[in-house]
Amino acid sequence: MRFGRAYKYHGLGNDFVLFDSIKTGRLIKPRDAVFICDRHFGVGADGVLTLLPSKKADFYMHIYNSDGSVAEMCGNGIRCAVKHFVDTHRTKAGILRVETKKGIQICEYSRKGGEVESVVVNMGSPILEPRDIPVKSRDIQLKIKLGNNTISGMAVSMGNPHFVFFGNYSEKDIHKWGPHIEKHHLFPRHTNVELARLINRSEILLYVWERGVGITLACGSGSCATVVAGVKRGLVAPDRFIKVRLLGGDLYVKYDTGADVVYMRGTAKRVFGIDF
Repeated sequence: MRFGRAYKYHGLGNDFVLFDSIKTGRLIKPRDAVFICDRHFGVGADGVLTLLPSKKADFYMHIYNSDGSVAEMCGNGIRCAVKHFVDTHRTKAGILRVETKKGIQICEYSRKGGEVESVVVNMGSPILEPRDIPVKSRDIQLKIKLGNNTISGMAVSMGNPHFVFFGNYSEKDIHKWGPHIEKHHLFPRHTNVELARLINRSEILLYVWERGVGITLACGSGSCATVVAGVKRGLVAPDRFIKVRLLGGDLYVKYDTGADVVYMRGTAKRVFGIDF
């Protein structure tokens, strides 16, 4: 099957194949996304982004996970989408409105050498109401029993569900617990899983198990959910950018508690373009 022109991007190693369908409105099928994301038989990626026309914003960003499921929002993906749109369509607006399944996200970008270097995304307000996350509980503070271990954490949604837990854990623990928590019965739509180790009130070390993907090198919405959980628990400082150290690099997240808005700042890189 011929898919046409596509591009490989990554945000801190969280990688995507991107289709620019703003003029055509063409969207590939879920099974095609699974094939494209396969790292042995396809291009290889954590997900597929498609830029589509929008009547409400500069463009609509559609997101497939590597298993063919559709994601509501992706923090790393939206930075890649903004970089592609600005660098390819040569807009000079400075601020873009991107429509997603979650809603419209406001993105402000900076350039270096004529290309987008960094993007600040207004991720909106965190969702902390159990039924809206959704989670089958009256409380967002949860205890999940896995074998002989009980994991205590917080459910947060940034348009997509997350379960965040802090502790003195290692990377091997997210491999061990991530797939079980992702599909735990408390989460009817499954969940992303974040294991956070607190460095200090301004810095977090984070490991991520993404819903429908598995271990990823970075997760923008997961970093935002983790900072929100940290602020709510009094572990990290509110109203200033917190450094989130991920396997693929660093993101910076601020939870403005007065406005109840989360901001994320990070880079995006184009790797190559391909016709296939």
